[in-house]
Amino acid sequence: MYSHMDPDHTMGMRLFEQLKMDWLSDSIGIKCSDPVKVVSLPTVLEDLKKQGTKYGSALDYYASCGLIKLQADNFLKLDSINIEMIPANEDKSVTIFLISENDKKVIYAPCDVKPFPDNDKFYDAETLIIGNTIIGDVLKNGFVLKEDNPLRDELFVMEEIVALKEKYHIKKVIITHIEEDWGKSYDEYLELQKTYNGICFAYDGMEVLNV
Repeated sequence: MYSHMDPDHTMGMRLFEQLKMDWLSDSIGIKCSDPVKVVSLPTVLEDLKKQGTKYGSALDYYASCGLIKLQADNFLKLDSINIEMIPANEDKSVTIFLISENDKKVIYAPCDVKPFPDNDKFYDAETLIIGNTIIGDVLKNGFVLKEDNPLRDELFVMEEIVALKEKYHIKKVIITHIEEDWGKSYDEYLELQKTYNGICFAYDGMEVLNV
């Protein structure tokens, strides 16, 4: 499931070939029998199809090889889990994922979600996982983020994350997509999260439990 087309989120798509292409079997006409389902909002999928080489769309190439199956949609059901893809902006080029099962729900808003859209479906979630943050006023190499810096228009500062948590009555917030440019070690993030109620910082391999 792709949220939007930015290269840092999509250009690892060659993994489809590594996962599903068996060149030896293919050479004797045996094709992939279990392609990867690739699901995105219709507008996001159209954006993704514009990425490629002089030979054309990379996604269309993998689909023509039978390695993936493309699905333009705003909803996906996996057993008892519902995943709704909610547009984060007016042109529907960025996605927020609302993942629910029974009476529990998680909001996954990985990138480019500021301003955060108003939607009653976000109320009372167990967890919000959100990117698009800038953490602190003093960043890498002592860079001071002034009040008029345009990054403040694009990225959430911590006060805005706290306000989102309170507005939607969200129990827990996990901040992800953490940039090296913020200039902090993970030990520093661990100390920082002690100053917030119900807000923590993600790390590679983190497991999110909602019980």
